[in-house]
This record gives sequence, C-alpha cells and structure tokens, in this order.
Amino acid sequence: MELVSRQDPHLREVVRFAVCCRALTLLLQAKDLLDFNPLFFFQALFNLLIPDHAADAFSPPRLSEPGLCDLLLEQLLGGLSHWDAEHFLFIAEHGYLYEHNCAFFPLYPLSVRAVAEGALWPLQQLLRLRSRLLLSAVLLNSLFSVLAAAALYKLGCVVLQCRKVAFLAAVLFSVSPANVFMAAAYSESMFAFLAFSAMWQLEKGQSWLSGLLFSLASGVRANGLINVGFFLYSRCKCFALQLQVGSGSVRKLPLLWKQLLSVTSSVILMCAGIFLPFALFQYYAYVRFCGPGIGLEQTVPKLLLQLALDKGYGLAAMNGVQPPWCSQRFPVVYSYIQDAYWNVGFLRYFELRQIPNFLLALPVTLLGSWAAWTFILANPRHCLTLGLERRKSEEEGKPRAGFCCPAVFVYVIHATVLLAFGFFCMHVQVLTRFLGSSSPILYWFSAHLLQEYEPLLWSEGTDDQTAAPRSEKSLLGKPPSSCGKGTSKNPLARLLMNCSLISPLSKCILGFFLSYWLLGLILHCNFLPWT
Repeated sequence: MELVSRQDPHLREVVRFAVCCRALTLLLQAKDLLDFNPLFFFQALFNLLIPDHAADAFSPPRLSEPGLCDLLLEQLLGGLSHWDAEHFLFIAEHGYLYEHNCAFFPLYPLSVRAVAEGALWPLQQLLRLRSRLLLSAVLLNSLFSVLAAAALYKLGCVVLQCRKVAFLAAVLFSVSPANVFMAAAYSESMFAFLAFSAMWQLEKGQSWLSGLLFSLASGVRANGLINVGFFLYSRCKCFALQLQVGSGSVRKLPLLWKQLLSVTSSVILMCAGIFLPFALFQYYAYVRFCGPGIGLEQTVPKLLLQLALDKGYGLAAMNGVQPPWCSQRFPVVYSYIQDAYWNVGFLRYFELRQIPNFLLALPVTLLGSWAAWTFILANPRHCLTLGLERRKSEEEGKPRAGFCCPAVFVYVIHATVLLAFGFFCMHVQVLTRFLGSSSPILYWFSAHLLQEYEPLLWSEGTDDQTAAPRSEKSLLGKPPSSCGKGTSKNPLARLLMNCSLISPLSKCILGFFLSYWLLGLILHCNFLPWT
C-alpha cells in the first residue's frame, strides 16, 4: 500500500516523528544502561524508586537457562514483556496450552513466531527462543506503530478533507496515551495498523482489500468484529443514495432488485469473511480443549503442568474432564474466559474499590463523549437521518471539511459504541488503549480542538512568527483557513517549544497524552498496574 510517498512532506514527517517516538520509548524503558546515554538516568531512577511489583499475573517458568545475550536482551527489553505480553509470548512459544490463553487471538503470536524463526533465525546460536520472540515482538510493534501512524494520516486526509487536522492527528498518535502498549508485546499496534488501513481502503472504494484487512484485524483482537459495521454502513448508504438519484422519475423495478441483490450478496460475503477468523479460532479451541486429549499430560513439560495444577489453569481435557463451556449450546471459549477468569460483564466493575480505575479512564471517557456531543450539535439532521439522506452540499460537491464533516459520522458511532461497551462491560482502565488502538476519533477530535482553539497553530508562517499575531487572532474566535494545506513542520513540536504560551485547553490535551505516555512506561515496565 502507498503508505509512504516521496511527494507528500507531511507523510514523511509523520513517519519520521513516529520512528523517533518509538526509539525514545525503547530507550526510556531499558534498564541499567546509564553509562551509554543520559536518558537512562530517568529509568534508573524509576527502577530505584519504583522497583518491580510482585504482581499476581501470568508468569510461566522458563524452561531453559538464559545465556549472556539473553540476560542482556532482558535488561534492554524486559520491561515490554509484562502483564498480557507474557500471554502472547507464551502462546508464540508453546501454543495454546492453557485454556485462558484463548482470550488472546492467534494472528499476532503467529506473526511473532514467524519472524523469530525466519528473520531472526541467524541469532539462534546467541539467543534462546524466548528472547528471539521478545525481540521479534518489539521489532514488529515498532514497524506496525509507524505504519499505523501513516495509515491514520492517509485516512484522515480522505475522511476529514483537511490535511492540517489529519497531519496533527497522526502526530498525536505517535505520543498516544496507549503508547506503552504499542511498544510492548501486545497486539495493539498490529490491530491499529490493520484497522486504520482497512478504513482507508474502504474510503477509497477498495471494498475487497478493505474486507481482507478487516478480516485480518478480527484475527488479532475480538473487537475487530465490530468493524463489520463500517462495511454494512458503506453499502447501505451507497444503496440509499442511489435510490434518491432522480427521485422524480419512476425507477424500473428489475433494476432496483438487481441493485438490492448485489448489495445483499456483497454484505453477506464480506461479513462472513470478517467473522471467519473468529469462528475458526473458536472451532480450534473446541477441538483442542473439548476433545479426548489422550496423552496430553505426557507432552506438557513438567514445570508447565505443575503451574497449571498450582494456579488452577485449565488444560485440554485433563483427566478426561471437559471444561464447562464445552457442553454449552454455542461453545464459545472467548466469552467463557472473560466471565470465569476475569469477571467481565455488564456493571460488574461498578464497585467502590474500582474508583481509582474509573478515574484512570476518566480523560478518555470525557474526550470520547465530548467528541460525540460536538459532532451531534454540528450535524443534528445528519445524525437523525443516519447520513442516509442526500444533502444539497453533496450534490454541489461542497462538503464541510474537518472533524464535523458528515463523513466522520460512522467513526463517531463506532467510537461511541466502543466507549459505552468498555465503560459498562469491561475492566474500565483498559478504555484508553481500547479506544486508542481501535478508533481514529480520539486523535481526530484532539487535533480538531488544538487546531480550532490554539492560536499558535493558526499561523503557518515561520517559526519566528509562531506567537506574534496572537492578540489579533483571538478576536476572530476561529482560525482563518483552519483546513488549509499548511506546512510540513511538526505542529506538536511547535506547541511543546512554546508550552508557556499555549491555551489551558491545549495544556490539558497535551498533558493527557504526554503524562499517560510517560506514566505508562514507568508503571507498566516495572510490573505495576496501568491501563
């Protein structure tokens, strides 16, 4: 895909900045390298003040003794292998050995294993498999996060019809509040790349390529299934607008039925393709854990078998006893694991002791709700008609640009559904990375607020002119030409270099992004709970 273009300086800056941010993230999370770079002073201080927390999390024993290179790699990248990363690395090494591993979908660990056995195969004499898997995960996530930023920029240019806002949103993605999960051995980076790329291709009219990417995304994370709504809405909107063309004339009934049949068949095929990875994975889990499992105990290493006995982890038909979900009418292991292992369900997290986690999710909740409310106020009729009514501005070829343009409607609905589901049915602290890796709205709306209400961004002159005409622009209330072509200079760097001059709203937005970016590294890499 044409993610990197020599003709677009904005895209080159997005990629350059994403690479720099990923490199800085890896530097800050590394340990015990103070002699090489002053940046490591901070991580050394964090490790001194906040030692690794003895968390009651999945931590399987290592089956082989680490060598010198393994120990060095653990010091460099070990902070990125905590919490759920242990599951992904364990699956990549041993497969779906334990029942609760099936909460993590297979495409990401398969990709990690493929790179470890392929591109990193020459390192097998220096690094054991576990170390190569960790290195593979970090390299893949670095690549996917950069490509996701580029895909988000391309998507923003098409949907928003405003290069300046799309550029700023893509830059903000590189300092996402979910940054640590984009770097660690989690599936967020891969999912964001596939989802944003699929959305971009769908906007370009490449339906089948978009469907393929959406299908791959559903093999990475379960919430990829919700993306089927983009294709459903696209087909329904296209059909509804076609019916309104030449409404004064009588349409031929056979032609109408032909169009309806075409839309229906394409929707069924695309939905089947998007749901296929999920269905195949559930079938695999059923065969794996509900089958006879003859001789499985002999194939499981003793240390891992003992871990299952000590922790109560489910193994495949151990001692001939099937898990309870196997006898359900629809044996879906994913929903069973969420219920039995993590107590995920409607309002189950609404407890007094979870108030700190709700506070942790408060910024993204407010931002997502504000985004939906802003769009509804700007497009009340469009929301009431679900965007299925042809408007005069569309007929004249003059659609509104920016965050409040009608094309953003389906993305607002998608983000709102994710936000509501995450708030009421999930562990609420994961909302930040849940939305940050699944929806462009968090970045589009933040960029919209900065572009609309930050006077420093209203000027596209030289760096020396960034703050000069502030008082005159404040009288106007809105930026003149807020969706102009703009320059390819990094607007985020511009704001940070003039942080004392920016507005309180800008300080809140950047404070949220950068504080979560840094706190995530400090806490997650020291095995402390984070989003």
